[in-house]
Amino acid sequence: MSVQAESNGSDHPIEVVLVTGMSGAGRTTVANVLEDMDWYVVDNLPPQMMRPLVELVARADGALPKIAIVIDAKGRTKYTELQETISDFVDQGLSLRIVFLDASDEVLVRRFESTRRPHPLQGEGTLLDGIEAERAELESLKHRADIIVGTSDLNVHQLSAEVRKRFSDDDTPPLRLTVMSFGFKYGLPKDADHVADVRFLPNPYWIPHLRGHNGLDSDVAAYVLEQNGAEEFIERYAATLSTVAEGYLHEGRGYAMIGIGCTGGKHRSVAISERVGRLLSAQTGIPVAVRHRDLGRE
Repeated sequence: MSVQAESNGSDHPIEVVLVTGMSGAGRTTVANVLEDMDWYVVDNLPPQMMRPLVELVARADGALPKIAIVIDAKGRTKYTELQETISDFVDQGLSLRIVFLDASDEVLVRRFESTRRPHPLQGEGTLLDGIEAERAELESLKHRADIIVGTSDLNVHQLSAEVRKRFSDDDTPPLRLTVMSFGFKYGLPKDADHVADVRFLPNPYWIPHLRGHNGLDSDVAAYVLEQNGAEEFIERYAATLSTVAEGYLHEGRGYAMIGIGCTGGKHRSVAISERVGRLLSAQTGIPVAVRHRDLGRE
């Protein structure tokens, strides 16, 4: 649904997507991916609250331009209300994109059995009874869907990649990378996906006029980068990370953190992290944030 929010004399288009479909077909995965892509995601919203939510967001002056509403539509009353709400939007000339997630009965049965949970509509019957009941209720909604995604042959990573492909735009980076310098004396970063040790380079700490400075200072950076093996390490490590980043993109991963450490996290790791971050961004075209965890601790 496209709603124009009129605030302070400016128009802010709001993009709204309704995510629904069969239980076990991947609604939670889709919601998580959209949230990682900076969508405002609301799960299990009662259908009658959809329009008030959009109208409220429309008055937020563009603060939440993309909304994803996840609705399971289980139960006859809830399903009827959802159909009426969608019809109301259409009657008023508002467009609503509906994403319907589906999978074969066999696959859905297998997924529910793997989680050892009953189907929400199963009642006293079998898993297949619940699946068939839900499929019958959602049939007309499926026909109204703008996008139907069959997930029978998709794993979580493949479904995530499919969602990113369909909903990414020029303002949404497919992968966010962070390069973080740190000091081994303060411990490894607990959330690092890769760790490099640059303590093989001479330590500027032992150079009196550099000791009080850090790797962000030009004199320290120049000293570190001119050491034997520094540039070779940077180029090879950035090339390796570029290959890894391509793999992450293929698998639909949204974030990764690279830790680069020296003794105290003040000189060598800072200078190397800055250089690796710039080179990695240039090679991949992916935004790279550079952070310095332990800078200033000494």
